[in-house]
Amino acid sequence: MPPLLFDHVWSHARIATLDPQVAAPYGLLEHHALAVRGETIAAILPVDSPELRQYSGAVTDCAGRLITPGLIDCHTHLVWGGSRAADWEARLTGVPYLEIARRGGGILSTVRATRAMSDDELLKAALPRLRALVAEGVTCLEIKSGYGLTLEDELKLLRVAQRLGHADPALRVEISPTLLAAHAVPPEFAGRADDYVSYIGDEIIPAVAHNGLAEAVDVFCETIAFSYEQCDRIFAAAQRHQLAVKGHVEQLSHSHGAELVAKYGGWSADHLEYLDDAGIGALAKAGTTAVLLPGAYYFLREPQKPPVAQLRAAGVPLAVASDFNPGTSPFASLRLGMNMACVLYGLSPEEALVGATRGAAQALGRGAKLGTIAVGKRADFLVWDVAHPAEIVCALGINPLVQRVVRGIPDSPL
Repeated sequence: MPPLLFDHVWSHARIATLDPQVAAPYGLLEHHALAVRGETIAAILPVDSPELRQYSGAVTDCAGRLITPGLIDCHTHLVWGGSRAADWEARLTGVPYLEIARRGGGILSTVRATRAMSDDELLKAALPRLRALVAEGVTCLEIKSGYGLTLEDELKLLRVAQRLGHADPALRVEISPTLLAAHAVPPEFAGRADDYVSYIGDEIIPAVAHNGLAEAVDVFCETIAFSYEQCDRIFAAAQRHQLAVKGHVEQLSHSHGAELVAKYGGWSADHLEYLDDAGIGALAKAGTTAVLLPGAYYFLREPQKPPVAQLRAAGVPLAVASDFNPGTSPFASLRLGMNMACVLYGLSPEEALVGATRGAAQALGRGAKLGTIAVGKRADFLVWDVAHPAEIVCALGINPLVQRVVRGIPDSPL
């Protein structure tokens, strides 16, 4: 057999493939090597394989360290202006989230601050947030708009989201931009939500699609935001322009939003605290990923948890994300989100890690190329100095990440 052509090999590793085809917990392969050719995983081999003995190229000795897929944060609102600390302070004194929103706080206060900032100002504010996520091992993340709520400002937010993927060459991260114009009814359309929905469908979505600024369209289907019927109109417009759909649904009340996302074959339904059996069945039938956002549940002190056991039993794919945003989940830590998913929602550490890799890749339409360690997938992976994979989820405050590899290129030597 001629020697395989590899560009780089990571040897003497424990590889948590998170591949469901590997029967061991975490899809763990002991005493293995991971070989990369170009941007792709070319082989996963035992360290004593003949192919590796014939290889004489670049080798990184992992010395028994753990390799996992790169982390994927499939739900963030990373680009914004202003602060919502005052909202949090009010909630701590007993003012409900819905009342804060009705008083002009909440999302609309962030909208006012964001509109006042230029592209460059928003980029400068967002870069430290992105660096914090990347430092924990994020190699791909979604960034939503939704703090502009005009054509000009939504385009601005999406431009900044795309620029973040190239603003700092050291970060090397893939961005999945999402249009969330249906985040709140803006002041210009107060009392005219249907007119704003028409504006989204007739002007904002076509412009975003024409300029290639988003991959998907999101909605906030909720009593304080948009109704089922209004979100249906927005999803229909997205479908006409070949954009995927996803939704903030069943977070504060039951609005049948998950069923609507499933109706359109959506990538993901997110939050889901008030999801019912009909919604679970619809998600399972559509293959839509359920994205759990425990940071918002914790920060808002929500009284109801998502029906995780029922979702699991129905075979609905589960993802975990940070929901990083200024008002309801101000946490620049996907590892914290995974930890909360275990402690608050009852996920196992393995489920949480799968949720931030394989499940998150599915939630962003990237399941074919990201999310597991498998031959043919893109070589986005992490090297951790941990004795057990659960340490990644369990122990916070100390970062055990020692190397991040993106498209086959390491960011630093071991």
